Amino acid sequence: MSGPSRATQRRQASSPDDPFASATALAAVIRSGAISSRDLLDLYLERVDRFNPTLNAIVTLDADRARAEADAADAAIVRGDDLGPLHGVPITVKDSIETAGMRTTSGAKMLAEYVPQRDAVAVARLRAAGAIVFGKSNLPEFAGDSQSYNELFGTTNNPWDPKRTPGGSSGGAAAAVAAGLTGLELGSDLGGSLRIPAHFCGVYTIKPTWGIVPMTGHIPPPPGQEGDIDVGVLGPLARSAADLDLILPIIAGPNTSAGIAWRLELPPPRAESLDGYRIAAWLDDPYSPVDDQTAALYERLIGDLATVGARITTTEMPVPLAGMHDIAQRLIQASASAWVPEEGYLSLVERATSASLDDDSPPVRWARNITQSVRAFKMAEQQRDRMKAAWAEFFTRYDAMLCPTMPTPAFPHDHTPDVDSRRIPFNETTIPYGDQYAWLQAIGAVHLPAVVAPVGLTPAGLPVGIQIVGPHLEDRTPIDVARHLEAITGGFRAPPAYASA
Repeated sequence: MSGPSRATQRRQASSPDDPFASATALAAVIRSGAISSRDLLDLYLERVDRFNPTLNAIVTLDADRARAEADAADAAIVRGDDLGPLHGVPITVKDSIETAGMRTTSGAKMLAEYVPQRDAVAVARLRAAGAIVFGKSNLPEFAGDSQSYNELFGTTNNPWDPKRTPGGSSGGAAAAVAAGLTGLELGSDLGGSLRIPAHFCGVYTIKPTWGIVPMTGHIPPPPGQEGDIDVGVLGPLARSAADLDLILPIIAGPNTSAGIAWRLELPPPRAESLDGYRIAAWLDDPYSPVDDQTAALYERLIGDLATVGARITTTEMPVPLAGMHDIAQRLIQASASAWVPEEGYLSLVERATSASLDDDSPPVRWARNITQSVRAFKMAEQQRDRMKAAWAEFFTRYDAMLCPTMPTPAFPHDHTPDVDSRRIPFNETTIPYGDQYAWLQAIGAVHLPAVVAPVGLTPAGLPVGIQIVGPHLEDRTPIDVARHLEAITGGFRAPPAYASA
């Protein structure tokens, strides 16, 4: 991959105790001795103490254990021992991902006192690479919303505007990274739960190719239940594209049992420079249009890319967005059916069977998808296989696809119990709450890797991110494209209320 962008170089050149430095830079300054792991951890703990009461991003801390581990990491530096690429870097983990000896609730009252005996596989790999896990971040109950609030811990606010949501379900994670409360975060994504918060908070993430990062230790499903969830992934939230490239090889690879027989070796990026990439762009669609302020930032990005010689082709997706979203909802929502309580499931059966055949409203669609027959589900899988083949052919002609993440920037908090009645501001009007997921779920359902990178701020000062979709199992290509974009967009920028402190 090419060298660091101007934004990354600025972070690397900043002071050793810069809480907004990338994890890559933090690991380097710890290894150099410019700052100790213990001092960096204490810096983040001080910022959590100062800012978290109003942000409410971090819901659990294990400061004593983390300080002991940081001291051990510093002692290893003195001995000349290298604990790994994240040696001594303090990180936090989404509260739906199990951490041994540290409370893991998934935002649910029924799990308020649940303390796992083992780490999730991905958490264990981060620890083995030298990371210091010091806390857990907030989310909606059982990771089930695009906002981050629950009865157990309350509401997480967006660090750019506390009246707005940071997104969900990895909302506490993205808010903590953006506000400089942690060096890095590990989150999860089923229908957009990494990518929504990255877009709303102005940070980086990757939804890896499905299946390359084990989901073992994620809740849901219930604690102790093994197995991956179709479309569901774990991935990092960070302040630079380089961090994604640092973390992905650490957490990716076969689950413990499969590791007996196979290994994962992700191919390098397809090009060495920006003008070497064949980039497709499809930045709006009648099925799910983006608002004017988002569209303006995308148009400016395309113009800037053309100015520096990038090869950009505006073209439709290889499969219509509406068709991909329909299949995505059928697959994603069906995967949640086993977690719906019996009483709720029966009410969904009643809704699905009593609705008229031409009723395709989000509530009815949800009921039909949750209660669909095995035959209908297998037919959806067959349609997905055809879509995956169309994408594979598309990526023989292009190396990456730029497309929207969400139709709008972060919207105001809305905890109306009847989710179906919620509306999102869109230009001079509003759109249904359920209409915000098309771009995210369409890409997730076909198992492709997708990076979200910040591209700028709206006139109201809200971040906007773009989705960079890559070929199947070629996750390092969209990461590299995102790194090239940093030099054009300026990359991560800290929210003013937190940067000035």
